[in-house]
Amino acid sequence: MNLQEHLCVFRRGVVDLVNEEELVKKLERSGSDGLRIKFGLDPSSRDLHLGHAVVLRKLSSLQELGHRVILLVGEATAMVGDPSGRNKLRPQLTREEVKENLKTYTEQAAIVLDMERTEVRYNTEWFDKMSFGDVLNLTARMTVAQMIQRDTFQKRLGACEPIGIHEFLYPLMQGWDSVELKADVELGGTDQLFNLLVGRQLQEQVGQEPQIVITTPLINGTDGRKMSKSYGNAIGLTDLSDDMFGKTMSMPDEDMAEWFELLTSLESDEVTKILSGHPRAAKARLAQEVVSWLYGESVAVEARAEFDRRFVNRELPSDIPEHIYAADWPAEGVPLAVLLRDVGLVKSSSEARRLVGQGGVKVNGEAVREPMTAMSPPEDGLLLQVGKRRFVKVRLPQQQ
Repeated sequence: MNLQEHLCVFRRGVVDLVNEEELVKKLERSGSDGLRIKFGLDPSSRDLHLGHAVVLRKLSSLQELGHRVILLVGEATAMVGDPSGRNKLRPQLTREEVKENLKTYTEQAAIVLDMERTEVRYNTEWFDKMSFGDVLNLTARMTVAQMIQRDTFQKRLGACEPIGIHEFLYPLMQGWDSVELKADVELGGTDQLFNLLVGRQLQEQVGQEPQIVITTPLINGTDGRKMSKSYGNAIGLTDLSDDMFGKTMSMPDEDMAEWFELLTSLESDEVTKILSGHPRAAKARLAQEVVSWLYGESVAVEARAEFDRRFVNRELPSDIPEHIYAADWPAEGVPLAVLLRDVGLVKSSSEARRLVGQGGVKVNGEAVREPMTAMSPPEDGLLLQVGKRRFVKVRLPQQQ
């Protein structure tokens, strides 16, 4: 690629690029080794979702151009907690909680990234070695006035919400990561702009060339709010293909254009043509593209066929799992809430009671609204359904 084609890849789906003139100079002298492109992930939960995938896709496309990605796992920063976008004090994670979450992070990032061109680093490499004096020297690199310019802190001060002193450390720690890694470029969501710019500032203070800052949009989840595990509106990178397709079909129509740009490789002209048609058909194409990217075209086609079978033609799923109820079935019957828990459709009887009361449970195709309804031993199997997508066929051992 020539320089302009190269820049097109950097620019696609980007909100902030600080600054392009510096980026051009870095690219012109980078040679075959490419640039060192940093992306930080705090293991604050166990799973990555499509919101993370926006940046991961960007990184993958830059790897294809020959650049080296540094996946910085924020073990130390996760224990502080990123205040970005937070309107209240965030609970701090213990080192044990961070290590538990870490088990899946790099595995899931590898779904998108070429790990042979990815350098995985952990910021405990340098923060665990810091003395108290080192920490004081780090805090002296920014003033309180600079820190409270951050919009998140401004809003919380205006609302009289508390701000922990430790939260001021987070941007400094993320910025110092860039110093330690000698990053040429750092990517993050738009909520990370302040933190990324701190990295530029600290690099300049120690005599390094400041990193280029690139931000990508924060996509909305299935309910129109920012995608987040805590909102329950996220689509996980490891969700089953049918679930991924179905969840994508439930997203608001107005978010489709952004998803097409950030989560597919389709050109803008084709996207415009798709969006000019019926919204349901456009969303089905989007869902198929997303599933195809992660699972392959044949799986995506089957996921679309399965969705149509269940939700358009109102047929039952083609692969309903079976549960052999090996425990003794009491003569008075098994309460529905207990049965739902026993077969694994819900985590607890209380969750089952709530779902049944809301009308979200069907038995043999009929809605049941009384959680303690006694279920008699099934003569030819019992079909349980929770919501639109969860099914189990309950059988007795002798019915196998």
